[in-house]
Amino acid sequence: MRARELMVKDVVTISAAEASAQDAAKAMNEKGIGCLVAVDKDAVIGILTERDLLKRIVETCRNPRETKVSQIMTRDIITGNPDMELVEATRLMFKNKIKKLPIVEKDQLVGMITLTDVARATAVDEQTINLLQALTNMHKLEERQWHISIAR
Repeated sequence: MRARELMVKDVVTISAAEASAQDAAKAMNEKGIGCLVAVDKDAVIGILTERDLLKRIVETCRNPRETKVSQIMTRDIITGNPDMELVEATRLMFKNKIKKLPIVEKDQLVGMITLTDVARATAVDEQTINLLQALTNMHKLEERQWHISIAR
């Protein structure tokens, strides 16, 4: 299966320079989604996830009305292409510890694949389920390791 067969084509985007963190949170809540692709003049320049909002707004007590998406988004995003095999896309997500993969063709955003999409679309065995759960909870493991190293 190729990425284009599974990807969601109606990806919600947000203007990185103009929109605030509050605008982003409102859009995510209204659409029931966990991330937005940040764009500038239709070019993909970043991604903003719920986790970014938690880490860079809530935890640091920044004002979401005054903070622009461009200040808190993840800039160095990993992208896939619509003709890549689904297994290749999944490996790319695991390797880079990401759960969402924007799909780009000719510098234009054409879709998005998430690990949830992959799990739903494939007949997963127990080992794959365990890998997906490990990746989903990776931030918890990293936080635990961080707390352990601080305590030492």
